[in-house]
Amino acid sequence: MRRKIPSTTALISFEAAARHESFTKAAQELSLTQGAICRQIASLEDFLSVELFRRSRRGVKLTEAGLSYSRRVATQLDAVERDTLSVMGQQGTNVIELAVVPTFGTQWLLPRLKDFQHKHPEVTVNLTNRTRPFLFADTDFDAAIYFGDADWSGTESHRLMGENPMPVCSPSLLADNDSLTPAEIAELPLLQQTTRPYAWRQWFNSQHLNIPRDMTGPRYELFSMLAQAAMHEMGIALIPPFLIQRELAEKRLVIANPNALSSIKAYYLMIPERKVESASLRAFRDWLVNQAQSYSLES
Repeated sequence: MRRKIPSTTALISFEAAARHESFTKAAQELSLTQGAICRQIASLEDFLSVELFRRSRRGVKLTEAGLSYSRRVATQLDAVERDTLSVMGQQGTNVIELAVVPTFGTQWLLPRLKDFQHKHPEVTVNLTNRTRPFLFADTDFDAAIYFGDADWSGTESHRLMGENPMPVCSPSLLADNDSLTPAEIAELPLLQQTTRPYAWRQWFNSQHLNIPRDMTGPRYELFSMLAQAAMHEMGIALIPPFLIQRELAEKRLVIANPNALSSIKAYYLMIPERKVESASLRAFRDWLVNQAQSYSLES
């Protein structure tokens, strides 16, 4: 069945005219005559059976329907342009679209990706932030790195490493102490992470403490946000040390208590079953698992 879609030329002409609210400026931008722009928009209005502009001797003005349609058209044209540039940029390469939890991606994965590029120059790895599971069938992702229990339908999982967060804070909160007891930590503002809502409760329970306010305090979605808040003396946070190595080395953050929170959850590489035979994904999987194993042995 033929799609009910107007011509691309008409849509591009309309988007430019709507953005400028001027046929003349649209013609200048697109290197067309004003008459050509008028004809394209007239044909689009005829196709839609909707008036998109009100004409007067002063010029043109979008109708309410024209304004609504122009916003949708602009969004779709932007998406087509992005997809086109992406395809053009992928010529001659194998591309992996990887969804990754943000702080893990920036603090642990990115510093190591140069090694993968050196070993596999024919493969390009694109990273996009995703903090929660999703349906691979609804996206263009080829794989994902996420933190959880590997219960992700239709995927093959590869465990990378545990998290083991520790209480960290600004050195100023320690005062003259080398560390803080769990009871002392309980008196400080507790910085919470949105995706780990019970982390502090679990940590205090592991220290045989029941703290009524263990789930109170400001909430942040990313570990990087928690680290910034802790550095600015807003409270104490539970963060895996491997995600804040630079901050710890530069003494912008310190470990307030050496007891880590252990968990059965971990960071996993998840690959859809339909893509497990991909040569580029196999190469990336083997490299990533090896990197995680080497890191675990070092630490």
